[in-house]
Amino acid sequence: MFKELPKAIIFDWDNTLVDSWSLLHQAWNVTLKEMGMPEWSLATVQQRAKASMRDTFPELFGSQWLKAKEIFYNFFTNNHLTHLKPMVGATQLLDLFNNLGCYMVVVSNKNGDLLRQEATALGWDRYFKYLVGSGDAKKDKPATEPVMLALSKSTITTGHDVWFLGDTDIDMQCAINAGCKPILIRDTKPTSDEFKYVKPDMHFFSCNQLMSFLKQGTITM
Repeated sequence: MFKELPKAIIFDWDNTLVDSWSLLHQAWNVTLKEMGMPEWSLATVQQRAKASMRDTFPELFGSQWLKAKEIFYNFFTNNHLTHLKPMVGATQLLDLFNNLGCYMVVVSNKNGDLLRQEATALGWDRYFKYLVGSGDAKKDKPATEPVMLALSKSTITTGHDVWFLGDTDIDMQCAINAGCKPILIRDTKPTSDEFKYVKPDMHFFSCNQLMSFLKQGTITM
């Protein structure tokens, strides 16, 4: 069925495997409102909520960023497990890679503890050798440290035979920084300048489209 398989697959989490935009939108606006700032549209959240909290909140909220962090996490922690919604085809894609014996890890900018809670709640923790979230490594995506941590339990080294699947330019930048194969997976086309310097090698509109590609045996490295 396949010409070649990747040595490892690194997955982003939010909006790659789990549909999180609605809850993230709510959490951001609860935080912004409490901090006396204008609320954001969903499009603005999708544009600006890519990097980790420790990279974005100090710039946005200044000296009050820890207060904003507490507001955000209080809301998110109380709601995230009841709003878990896998992306269409995500479970089947994980099953496929798992059945093929692929080494799978997660590198996310979501808080590491919350990330692992969600994986356990979905029954997905069995798929992954390591789930790395924000705060687990010395730096967050797009730095390479979380990628190296995610692969640290293996003898696998980064290269084009390690796939990095994500939905944002930060994911593609992280993949390129680490020397991995950047693969975009989301239901919208890239804008003309969105990936100007971090162009994905491939783009799939859904987990199902990626599965169809794999089953066609058209993998090239």
